[in-house]
Amino acid sequence: MAGSPDHLFNLRNNVYLGSYQAAINNSDLPNLSPDDAVERDCLVYRSYIAFGSYQLVINEIDSSAATPLQAVKLLALYLSNPHDKESTISSLKEWLADPAIGNNPILRLIAGIIFTHEEDYNEALKHTNAGGTMELHALNVQIFIKMHRSDYAERQLRVMQQIDEDHTLTQLANAWLNLAVGGSKIQEAYLIFQDFSEKYPMTGLILNGKAVCCMHMGNFDEAETLLLEALNKASSSNFCFLIFKHMILQFFWWLFITPGTGLATAIVFHDHKLFP
Repeated sequence: MAGSPDHLFNLRNNVYLGSYQAAINNSDLPNLSPDDAVERDCLVYRSYIAFGSYQLVINEIDSSAATPLQAVKLLALYLSNPHDKESTISSLKEWLADPAIGNNPILRLIAGIIFTHEEDYNEALKHTNAGGTMELHALNVQIFIKMHRSDYAERQLRVMQQIDEDHTLTQLANAWLNLAVGGSKIQEAYLIFQDFSEKYPMTGLILNGKAVCCMHMGNFDEAETLLLEALNKASSSNFCFLIFKHMILQFFWWLFITPGTGLATAIVFHDHKLFP
């Protein structure tokens, strides 16, 4: 018997691939269950966070909102004031210790994003390593790559492939790991981003992914073209510009300091941007 339709499939995909404006514009979905409506709102507010609209999220999510939305608000609070984040992290730890809500997958995802942003990878993995959703598995892949443990990242990828080999996040995680491993895997990563560019509207994430692959392969003219296209798409936010700057810095660090190792990290964007 066929399962019920996934009303949020396109919305999730837009967020995963960095098409945040499309996620916001196409979020008015009918006939959602209460749980789906909460997830829809989480995805929309995470898209606003990706645009840097932290105050909008903080203002619109009130204290009566469901736990997943409160978690998203916590991420907005954390990012809105990086110089006063201790109280936000303290609240996060209190919520995670609460047996009534501590196992909520969105709360655990936000915890993983925040602690990864803090470069406290062991603490992040405490809350993400059990998995439970494709986003948690994908974040685990990111964390292990940041820890230079591609062996553990590969194990997480295999779990994702067993669940759904064609899932967008599985393909993205595969591309990240291929970039981390390097060598002949770079071409495989490029083909994944190329496939995304043929299936979906072009986004900064896809363009930057292709550009990193081109840099690895020495195709700097193509990389420049892709990065300029990414900048042209950044008219409504500073997202692509920040990624562009981050990638260029990574590129020169790689080229002049540690040849062959630097660019793998350029594709693993600031986590709240990839998983806002």
